[in-house]
Amino acid sequence: MRVSTAIPKANLNQVAPAARAAEASGFDSISSMENANDPFLPLAVAAMETERVELMTGIAISFNRSPMVTANVSHDLQLASGGRFKLGLGSQVKGHNVRRFSVPWTAPAPRMREYVEALRAIWRCWETGERLNFVGEHYQFTLMTPHFVPQITGLPMTPVTIAAVGPAMLRVAGSHCDGVQLHPFCTRRYMEEVVLARLQEGRAKGGVARENFEISGGGFIATGPDEETVSKIVEYVRYRIAFYGSTRNYWPVFELHGLHDLGEKLHVMSRAGEWDKMAAEISDDVVDLFAASGTHDDIAKAIEKRFGGISDCVSAIAAPDADPGLTPDLIQDLQRIASPFGGFKTRWDA
Repeated sequence: MRVSTAIPKANLNQVAPAARAAEASGFDSISSMENANDPFLPLAVAAMETERVELMTGIAISFNRSPMVTANVSHDLQLASGGRFKLGLGSQVKGHNVRRFSVPWTAPAPRMREYVEALRAIWRCWETGERLNFVGEHYQFTLMTPHFVPQITGLPMTPVTIAAVGPAMLRVAGSHCDGVQLHPFCTRRYMEEVVLARLQEGRAKGGVARENFEISGGGFIATGPDEETVSKIVEYVRYRIAFYGSTRNYWPVFELHGLHDLGEKLHVMSRAGEWDKMAAEISDDVVDLFAASGTHDDIAKAIEKRFGGISDCVSAIAAPDADPGLTPDLIQDLQRIASPFGGFKTRWDA
């Protein structure tokens, strides 16, 4: 099993030491998320400061950027890192697309499929000289003059993974992508009964072998060196479950466990602005459905039970007042957990 960690995004001056420390600790991957800051810039800094660790966006929002823009920054990060970049994309929800980014909204799964196809057409044009002639429903790219072609990398095509929750996007991940980044609002039962089946449908269509397809995440990990730290992070996980559970898009996970009424109650509370009261509605049993928890001495077994045989890459969540503090020895223990993933098999001729 691979182990990932996040790097600072709010202040680029903090990235270099954090990236060097993550690599020295033995993490397999460092990620940069798009929320209040750009997700690509921290990885550019990290690329200059590291030699081994994978660099990934986890995730970058897709539809607010043209595939040409995303292709360009991804190309530069892949080249700068010597082939260590992994592009993680997510659709975001309708409200943010329309009202925050002022971009039109259409069915996200078909559009994401086309987005990934466009990315690869652009990259092939730059790397192999293939004529750019991508014409889809949402995106059309038919012009590429020599002056605007970046240098050939001589590296594998950048792997593309996408965030997916619902069946349609999971199928797109399986058929058109190199991996999937599962939302932490997920249970093992949901992974076994819904996620794996939809991914398999997609992979069968796309001809992607499981050993070349990476499944990341799929739940929370609450750990720390002592019980006090674990308790603080568990309470933060409880809050996050309530926050996500108040949104209808995530209710299929609740419904699988007979918790539809809980989702309805959380939704009503969120509409009333009762955010500070919602976490109290999440019982310890519900927390256990969504999270593996325990001190450093116990967490490896808990993670193997909760994620083993399904997830290929995991990361521990930090709370505002507590950090999981994964040690090199613990990272190595987690890396010994068996995983189906054997590595990406990106091809320029595919």
